[in-house]
Amino acid sequence: MSLQQKVIVITGASSGIGKALATAALARGASVALCARNLQKLRESFQENERVLLFQTDVSQEADCSRFIAATVQQFQRIDILINNAGISMRALFEEAELRVLKELMDINFWGAVYCTKYSLPYITKQKGVIVGVSSIAGYRGLPGRTGYSASKFALQGFLEALRTELLHTGTDVLWFSPGFTASNIRNVARAADGSSQGETPLPEDKLMSAETSAALMLDAIEKRKRTLVMTLQGKVTVWLNKLFPGITDRLVYRHFLNEPGSPLQKRKQP
Repeated sequence: MSLQQKVIVITGASSGIGKALATAALARGASVALCARNLQKLRESFQENERVLLFQTDVSQEADCSRFIAATVQQFQRIDILINNAGISMRALFEEAELRVLKELMDINFWGAVYCTKYSLPYITKQKGVIVGVSSIAGYRGLPGRTGYSASKFALQGFLEALRTELLHTGTDVLWFSPGFTASNIRNVARAADGSSQGETPLPEDKLMSAETSAALMLDAIEKRKRTLVMTLQGKVTVWLNKLFPGITDRLVYRHFLNEPGSPLQKRKQP
C-alpha cells in the first residue's frame, strides 16, 4: 500500500515521533490531520494548507477527539490511516506515585486511542484502511518505576489485538509498534510521583534511535500492512526472554533499571 494521496490522522504530532511521522508522511505524498494539546507548537512545525489540518486536541477528552475526527472528515472527506501516537510516560515507584498520575496515563495512552479509534472507525473501514497504536516494550513486559505506563500499554495492545480480530475479514488492518528508547520528548515530560514533569531524561540522547528513524520504520510497516513491529534488537530479545524465561527476565529487567541514572529503584536496599 502506497501512502501517496492517503489521509493520515496522527495524534500527539507536535514533537518527537509524532512530528517525525507527520513530516515523513507528507514527504511520501500523504495528506495529514495533526493534533496536539499545544496548537502553537504544531504551527511552529507545520503550515495549514489543503494537505495539512492542525487541530488543538487533548486526547484524554472524548469530546476533543470527536471534534478532531469530524474536522478531519470535513476537510478531507475520508480517513485512510489513524496513528494513535499521543502518549506520556512516568518514572516513580508505585508506592510513592499519586494515583492521579496513573489515571492520567490511562486517560491519554489508552482512552485517547480508544476515543480516536471509535470516531474514525467507520471512515477507516470504508476505505479498508489501517489503525495503528504506538505502544512500547512496556506493553509486553512490565517495567519497574513505570507501572502506570506499562498498564496503559498492555491495555492498548489488548484493545488493538481484539479489534484486529473483530475486523479480520473486513479488509481493515490493525497494527501496533513498539519503539525502543527513542530520542523523543516523551521521557522529558514523563510524570514524577507527584505528577510534575520529570524534566531532563536520564538516558544519553546520542545513543538512542532517532525519532526520524522510528517514523520511517513505522511508515514502512504500515505500507506493508504488518501486524506488529518491535523496533530494536534489545526489545525483541526482551519480548522473547519474557515469554520463555519470565523469572530470569524479572531479574534482568530489575538490574537494568536499577542501573539507570537516578533510578527510583536505588532507594531500596539491595540484597
